[in-house]
Amino acid sequence: MQTRNRENKSESDAWREKTIVEYAYLVKHIASRFAMRVPSSVFFGELLSAGSLGLIDAVDKFDASKHVSLKTYAQYRIKGAILDELRSMDTYSRSMRKKIQDITKAVKAVEERKGASAADEDICQELDVSLETYHDMLTSIHGASVLSLDEFIKTRQNDNGSKTRFQSGIKEEETPADSFDREELKHMMAETVKTLTRKEQMVVSLYYYDELTLKEIGEVLSLTESRICQIHSAVLLKLKVRLQDYFQ
Repeated sequence: MQTRNRENKSESDAWREKTIVEYAYLVKHIASRFAMRVPSSVFFGELLSAGSLGLIDAVDKFDASKHVSLKTYAQYRIKGAILDELRSMDTYSRSMRKKIQDITKAVKAVEERKGASAADEDICQELDVSLETYHDMLTSIHGASVLSLDEFIKTRQNDNGSKTRFQSGIKEEETPADSFDREELKHMMAETVKTLTRKEQMVVSLYYYDELTLKEIGEVLSLTESRICQIHSAVLLKLKVRLQDYFQ
């Protein structure tokens, strides 16, 4: 019996090592995509390290009876590990947080007054700044952090350790309550995105669903990468206001 157990463990260890090596390319591929989106202060090696831990976690926890495929599950785990690492890097300075707070307050005030999505000109008027200054604020916010919908969406329990991802991957286990919350969130997000301008909707779709970089989106929409950064930041700050209201 002991001999058989040792043989089974040896086979399991060999499969684990072989599988990690086989799917290691996913770590580099996914980390490279993230590297195109994050500030230059984030080192590529940090992304690789986090992604590698995600791959190992995926291999160790993979259950063929629960998950679609090991490759799909590994991709989800790798992305999740990298996002968790990026979240741990608190890159916002006090002045940057103030800018975000000022803009979100302005968006909320405009939308409550108008009952419609806030246009750039309306936000500028509320902030009492020029359009150029507002765009500069958006650019600096985007450049200072990995601005993502993941940072703005929390569960109903509103705890920092349990976040609901916009790109909702594969769950290991899902209760009926989880399923209801997920479907309700998807419906709310879809309705909220409909209130954005067509250009803003395109940026959300190309960035989060097609996973294009900001530069690639600029090429598709015939806009500069800088302008796409501004639109992306503005969209997220608008959505932040509405998501906060939803989860209160």
